[in-house]
Amino acid sequence: MSSPAEPARIARISREETAHVARLARLRVSDDELDELTAQLAAVLDHAADVEAFDLTDVEPTSHPHQLVNVTRPDEIRPSLDRDEVLAQAPAQSEGQFRVPPLLGEAP
Repeated sequence: MSSPAEPARIARISREETAHVARLARLRVSDDELDELTAQLAAVLDHAADVEAFDLTDVEPTSHPHQLVNVTRPDEIRPSLDRDEVLAQAPAQSEGQFRVPPLLGEAP
């Protein structure tokens, strides 16, 4: 329902159209739920109409509302673990690599 301050809106979707959309989505809805869904879908369509009514002629298209900057650290060569020492502590290894159990029950 609209308040006295806002104008009455034209129904953008009928109960029958909502029932059709529910059938397409394979939703089973009761009569009470159908009335509620009709009101909710009408509100969504009203909001979409409000957004569509904005004058955007001087607004530049963007993919994101905020300027994004990828924050990365510089690549620096630093000492790391000794490969042979790490592999020596592994439960299983093969050809200088960690050996892990097969995926999805495949035979080793």
